[in-house]
Amino acid sequence: MQANPSYNRESRLSMNKLRENGNALITRRAFVESLCGGFGAIGLAGMLGADTAAAAPIGPHFAPKARHVIFLFLTGGPSHIDMFDPKPALHQYAGQRPDSVDLRTERMTGGLLPSPFAFHRHGQSGAEISELLPKLAAVADDLCIIRSMYTFNPTHTPARNLIHSGNIASTHPTLGAWISYGLGTENRNLPGFVALSPSPRYSKLWRSGFLPSEHQGTHFNHSQTDPEKMIRYLRNAKLGPDAQRRQLDLLTALNRRHREAAGPDAFLDARIQAMETAYRMQFEALDVFDVRKEPAAVRQEYGSTPFANGCLLARRLVERGVRYVHLYYGPGQPWDDHKEINENLRKRCPDMDQGAAALITDLKRRGLFDETLIIWGGEFGRTPVSEAGDGRDHNPYGFTMWMAGGGVRGGVTHGATDEFGFQAVEDRVSIHDLHATILNQLGFDHERLTYRYSGRDFRLTDVHGRVLKELLS
Repeated sequence: MQANPSYNRESRLSMNKLRENGNALITRRAFVESLCGGFGAIGLAGMLGADTAAAAPIGPHFAPKARHVIFLFLTGGPSHIDMFDPKPALHQYAGQRPDSVDLRTERMTGGLLPSPFAFHRHGQSGAEISELLPKLAAVADDLCIIRSMYTFNPTHTPARNLIHSGNIASTHPTLGAWISYGLGTENRNLPGFVALSPSPRYSKLWRSGFLPSEHQGTHFNHSQTDPEKMIRYLRNAKLGPDAQRRQLDLLTALNRRHREAAGPDAFLDARIQAMETAYRMQFEALDVFDVRKEPAAVRQEYGSTPFANGCLLARRLVERGVRYVHLYYGPGQPWDDHKEINENLRKRCPDMDQGAAALITDLKRRGLFDETLIIWGGEFGRTPVSEAGDGRDHNPYGFTMWMAGGGVRGGVTHGATDEFGFQAVEDRVSIHDLHATILNQLGFDHERLTYRYSGRDFRLTDVHGRVLKELLS
């Protein structure tokens, strides 16, 4: 975006005054306070994560099927056995621990715990979906249900790190950062990677790691509907856009003058770009983050809960060109049902079901479904055996996720767990396979999307992963 020539002229005049009279014209505190909203804009620049120079995106290796990704993340681990993977054998062997399957779990658990929820076939595909999810059942032919997901760590933090970054360590770049690094953003007024979460508790899950930090996710609290509450210090209440523009041009001129004297400085270049993005964002963000501007019928379709707001906001963001939106169902890890799971699911599933199904329907209505890949799931599933009598423990050995849109086949149920739903046994899918497939739909060969750091080339899928071609249209 080029600045107005008159602003540049005023910036030059201001520079000349500084040269002639020295810094006595303005105190350091007053100067910083006046810069496009003062510390608020500087804070926003930091939030945008630009600590290194902005670089051109890598660009896809081949024609992509999808341009955007929305990940609906159910923190804690949703129960596949109660939603997408019916197991009649649980009723036959209720309370027992048959030797046919190794039911080893993280903690001491009891016998097999049947699901009380009825499953029915839906759509032309005949997908089996629980009575807990009537609205997702209505779009069953759009879902690609993967019943054979597996991972290798039963603990929340490393398992969440793995599904976000392909590594159990908390230092590697996350999926959204890799996508931002590869594709950049379609809208220079908004971040390319947005994390929607009621709290910043899981900030490590939208980190950029060793990638340039301009690719870090920008966090917003989607439980708010007022953008000015969602984004603190977004606007300068004392100065209008023209005055801010002149001050930003002056700051940029001063920074560039310093760079010319001191030599190249990647960190300074990134700060210049971050301040520019922060200035532009304060105007567009007020519009795009305001879900209250949606027609009443659309808001009613999604619902009025924080998760519903997040789903609607995710649609508005991809509509404006944001590449990757990661939506957390929170706060905390509400799907971690170690006790009273049946009661908890009855309370929690309705708004998740409504919001996720409305997102699919709305994207289709707006012609965005085919270019937007939706992913649903948590860090693992739940055990078929009971914990504390009426709960389920963590289960990384076999669980369900689904995808929709973005060039994946709808109406597909892929893979299978054993007769009790404990271990993935047929057409098993790893987290690295999932990541490889996501990147493939965005036009990337996951083995070629690399970044050199500390003397070696890193990639999201490490040395693993295969593209699940059988799931692609």
